[in-house]
Amino acid sequence: MNRHPATTTHQGKPPAAPFTAPPSAAVYGMRTLRTDAEREEAAALVQDRQRWLAMRRLPVPAQADVPALFRYPQAKPAGLFEDGKLLACLIPERDPGLGWGEGPCLFLGCVHTLPDHPDDIMRLITLWASDFAASQRLPAVRAEALARHSLDADPIAALLRRLTDMGWVIRGSGTGREGERVARLELAAEHRPGLSTLIAGRVHAPETAPDDRGSA
Repeated sequence: MNRHPATTTHQGKPPAAPFTAPPSAAVYGMRTLRTDAEREEAAALVQDRQRWLAMRRLPVPAQADVPALFRYPQAKPAGLFEDGKLLACLIPERDPGLGWGEGPCLFLGCVHTLPDHPDDIMRLITLWASDFAASQRLPAVRAEALARHSLDADPIAALLRRLTDMGWVIRGSGTGREGERVARLELAAEHRPGLSTLIAGRVHAPETAPDDRGSA
């Protein structure tokens, strides 16, 4: 990313017109993880994130092997990149039968971000997800965040405040897809025509999640 074509000089020819560089490439890229190496990198990021949470005694999913989900090609995980560096990974799905929320949606499953990264990665994911859902003619984005205690108690309260500032709506709490108590999050889909100058998107059209996901 951020590459510009090289200029060359040809002797014996009249001077060329002043060269005008094309618009800069998008700073970030959200794309489906298509290679084993990319999926393995995502699994390592998830492991690092879980370790980071555990060291701070923050909630960690009880699923047996979340990193394995990102090694599974059929899950079609996606990643957010900056100049080739993986900043976050997630599994986008369509209408996974959450049992809450009205109408179809883009569901963001297993969202994990790079620990201790200074950029506001969740804001980038929020902008991308809202626009991507609109491009798929889905009215909303939904997600779940672990909430083993009251939603007005930290650490979940601090996270929810940040998310609501980004446009997410809290739809209460309840049992999530994996049987744990979660905060239910919803975001309106919105076309963002200028977003491609910030985030280049190459994500597959999400498929309806199957019922027999095993440990997923």
